[in-house]
Amino acid sequence: MIFIGADHRGYNLKEALKIYMKELNYEFEDLGSLEIKFDDDYPDYAILVAQKVSQNPKENRGILICGSGIGVDITANKFKDVRSALCFDEGQARASRNDDNANVLSLASDFTDEDKAKEIVKVWLETPHARLEKYERRLTKIKEIEK
Repeated sequence: MIFIGADHRGYNLKEALKIYMKELNYEFEDLGSLEIKFDDDYPDYAILVAQKVSQNPKENRGILICGSGIGVDITANKFKDVRSALCFDEGQARASRNDDNANVLSLASDFTDEDKAKEIVKVWLETPHARLEKYERRLTKIKEIEK
């Protein structure tokens, strides 16, 4: 399952990506915001998405959007077994999945237009983790920090 969430600054991009993911036949759940609320806070949505991903980090994935992408990325990475990556292009999206097995994609609505976001999301969703020994070794070191 893909869980998606955004604050008011990411709301419009989130809505566009929901339509796009539906076209690509991905199953997802929108965890909010369900309307534009100018006084909302990005951690609220990042927490909801990261909790869902953390419950089943091998199967669940998340997409988070705020203005800079930084706030949701920092918040999501506080959760056990969540590896969030802030991506601005397809190369980063591919590397985040292939090398680091990122299970949350963070996007910056202020710096990423809809077409670029769609390209990033498509690559991120389609790229598998390579599972090479060096990548697994590095991920094991990260898991040690979480303990």
